[in-house]
Amino acid sequence: MKIIMAGKLALCRHGQSEWNLKNKFTGWEDVGLTPLGEEEALEAGKQLKGIDINFDIAFTSLLKRANKTLFIILEQMDLTWIPITHAWELNERHYGALQGKNKAEVAKEFGDEQVHIWRRSYDIPPPPIGNEDPSHPRFDGKYDGIDELPSGESLKDTLSRVKPYWENQILPELLGNQNVLVVAHGNSLRSMIKIIEAIDDESIVELNLPTGIPIVYEFNENMEPISKNFLADSEALQKAQDAVVKQGKSE
Repeated sequence: MKIIMAGKLALCRHGQSEWNLKNKFTGWEDVGLTPLGEEEALEAGKQLKGIDINFDIAFTSLLKRANKTLFIILEQMDLTWIPITHAWELNERHYGALQGKNKAEVAKEFGDEQVHIWRRSYDIPPPPIGNEDPSHPRFDGKYDGIDELPSGESLKDTLSRVKPYWENQILPELLGNQNVLVVAHGNSLRSMIKIIEAIDDESIVELNLPTGIPIVYEFNENMEPISKNFLADSEALQKAQDAVVKQGKSE
């Protein structure tokens, strides 16, 4: 029986965005990177180059903070020539009516517990925006021709679009022994990690992904992860994860 060798997979959340810095709910709002975010992307590229993975293909969302991070990483690795696929399915979770609002201010208005539910529950979405709201993605040319665009999503909703994309687009590349780089967003990557590691609904909400720190997976022939490495020292990783947790608190 022929054993199929799976390729390696690297996942990386985009570098710090302008609204990460301002502690705002960002979602599908298309904001850029801060100078620190560009530095994080550069460091991610250096770390990935240091472990000597030659990626064959890259995937990212339609949002420029992820696109810019990916371009910086690939430039640092001398891999700007590899194929890149942009997919709306890899966009961040849509935060509905919360998008553009400061997380701490929302926590003061509605309470830390309610904001924690909106941010971290598995299946409770935030208040949606209306279909006629000018910020609705149906008015954005990037999404022309896409049916059923979200007005607000839970993590479960995000998973429902990430899972078929993983199964139909990314997984076949890995099964073909291609090394794959995915640069996306906190919740689209959490959805992917939930699938890869078979994490239950209750536990996935506690997973905190900091900006700009790659995760590298290796798989066996059954596509079960046999190694998972964050490309950061443990102290820096813990500090970055703690910072993500604090974002939604009123103080």
